[in-house]
Parts: sequence; C-alpha cells; structure tokens
Amino acid sequence: MADGPTINTIAERAGVSIASVSRVLNGLPTRQETVRKVMAAADELGYVRNAVARSLKSRRTHQVAFAMADVGNPAYLAMLRQIQPVLKAAGYRLVLHSTDAVVADEIDVLHSLGERYVDGLIMSPLRVTETHLEMLAAARAPVVIIGSVPEGTRVDNVRADSRTGVRLAVDHLHSLGRRRIGMINGPLDTVPGAARGAAYREALGDVDLPYDESLVQIGDFYRAEGGRAVAELLARVPDVDALMCANDLIALGALDVLRAAGRRVPDDVAVVGMDDTDLAAASWPSLSSVSLGSAERGKAAAELLLDRLQGDDREPRLVTVPPRLVVRASTAGESAAEGRTDAEADAQARSDAAAREGLQGREGAEARTEGKEGRA
Repeated sequence: MADGPTINTIAERAGVSIASVSRVLNGLPTRQETVRKVMAAADELGYVRNAVARSLKSRRTHQVAFAMADVGNPAYLAMLRQIQPVLKAAGYRLVLHSTDAVVADEIDVLHSLGERYVDGLIMSPLRVTETHLEMLAAARAPVVIIGSVPEGTRVDNVRADSRTGVRLAVDHLHSLGRRRIGMINGPLDTVPGAARGAAYREALGDVDLPYDESLVQIGDFYRAEGGRAVAELLARVPDVDALMCANDLIALGALDVLRAAGRRVPDDVAVVGMDDTDLAAASWPSLSSVSLGSAERGKAAAELLLDRLQGDDREPRLVTVPPRLVVRASTAGESAAEGRTDAEADAQARSDAAAREGLQGREGAEARTEGKEGRA
C-alpha cells in the first residue's frame, strides 16, 4: 500500500461496494449509514481526500454554514453542539457566521449560497424581512430556518412554541400568588420579541389579570440591556412582584439589578427567564426558565438539512419543539436541606402536565408539514 489506500481497499474495509465508496467520496446522495462506514474506513486507512478536486468535479464542497444572531448567547451554542456532530457524521464540515442580528450580514450569507462555497445553510435570524424571503425563494442550495417564518414560505422550518412557553411561565408566577407580573422583552420588530410580547398579554388574560402597559419594558436580548430595562421598570412600578423575561440573558441582568437594589429574589420579586441555558442553573439564585429546546431544535435542523443534501425532495417540513418550564430558586425558593421546596416540586409537576397536554395529538419534534401559525 505504498501509494496509499484506494477506493477498493476502502470498500473492502467498510464492507460496501466500490460504487458506494465512489458516491460518498464524490459527495453524491448516499444513505447516512453508508457514509458513516465509508468515512470511518477512509480515516482508519489514512485516506487523504483532495477536497478541491472533488468539489470541482461534483460541485459539492462538503461544507455547511450555520448563521446565528449572537455567538455569545448560550442558546445558539446549545444548537451548535447538536448541529456539528450530526453533520460531521455525514462527512460535512461546519462554517460558522455570527451576524449580530444585522440583516445585511444575513442577506450576504444567503447571497453567498449562489457562489457554492457551502452545500447548505442553517440560519436562525431574529428578523425575517421581505429581502430574506426573496433570497430564500431564490436559494440555490438547501436552507433550514430555526425560528418562525411567514405562512406559505417554502423552506424547512424548526421552531419553538413561545406562546405555550410564556403561558407556562405566567401560570407558574400566578400560582405563587404574584399579581404584578412585569414583562422585560426584546425589540418588538424581532420574531421572538413580537411573539413573546403577544403571548404575555394573552397569558395574563388566561389567569384573569389585566394587561397593564406600565408593567412592560422593552430592551434588547442582552444581559446589560436587560438590567437597564429592569431598572427603568422598577423606577416606574416599584410594587412589581414578578418578572417574565424574554430570554435568560435579560433575566440574569434582572437578577443583577434586583440584587443591587436590595430586592430579595424570590421573596420580593420572582424571576423567570426563557431558553433554559447553562447559565440558568449556574446563576445565583438559580434561575427558573422555560426551556425552548435549543438543543433539540439544532439537531432537528441538522437532520432536515442532511435529508435535503441526500436528495429528499418532499414538501417543506415544519418541526415544532414543545417548551418545558424548569423551576429553580428564583421563583420557588430553595431549601438548604432538601435543595427543592414543595412549591418548587408542585410547580414542576404542573409544568410537566401542561407540556404533556400541549403534546397531545402530536409526536413532539417529529418533522411534518403543517400550517405555520406564527410561533417563534
């Protein structure tokens, strides 16, 4: 084997046909299990692929891009940790873009699909503009969007159910006797900001609480901005007794400001975040948060894209990942002896029951085509 391994030796090691090895190495649609066997055999034998020659011949790069709004947000990192292994197992490298939610940068990424520097794209935009939709319609490579898109958009779509998630949070706060429940939101021209703001108003009605505009403060989806928004709300409405925050970073900013103001959490003000990132469990006090399934959404998006790259030509599919409230010390308090109060356990049980109810009649995050009714 002085000249190095050949496709014949790779086929023998992998236990597949020479034709299958050729298809895998040339980037042609092939079953994922076959791709895994061939790539493992090639690595074991020390086969070095000429990526440039292969891409010129097949017009495939074996690269996929992931464009996220903020690389500093742990929710996107949770997606990334699931996207990368799925694609790597199929022989794809991942190219990362952090757009800082700048629409022009996202449009540039979509435009570059025409240059074929990647074979496909996973994108999680905070805003979906008409230009986004035009570029998606004209895309020359498969695209999967994590987040909501307008009904009728012909693109594979993985989304969270923010509406149910906010309801879980407000129900939980209401069950603890909180009646002055404030909302700290991100910009309303973003998909999550609009969806979570509308869901908050609806959830208050569900528990017979009036909507009070003075209890709503708009900031941005960052810790410092969240803190500033909370400070403004406290100055305007000092008797607020609970905060529903549009993401965990905002909620962490809220904890910072409440601590500095001498407000006890949760005794004086209970706080709930959204995303249930790694930071939620590590904060002090630990943060109750609504999990929107960031990891599950990342994995589902990677699997949808991989299906397209392997030749799946079905109608665009929608995956909806159900939310789950994770109750911690920022709402229910914490027992030094038990590490968990009865109220915390009861609230968690209610959340689990609500999540099961929300799943009734659907199979969790299974991909399927359905009406895209505007969840984010």
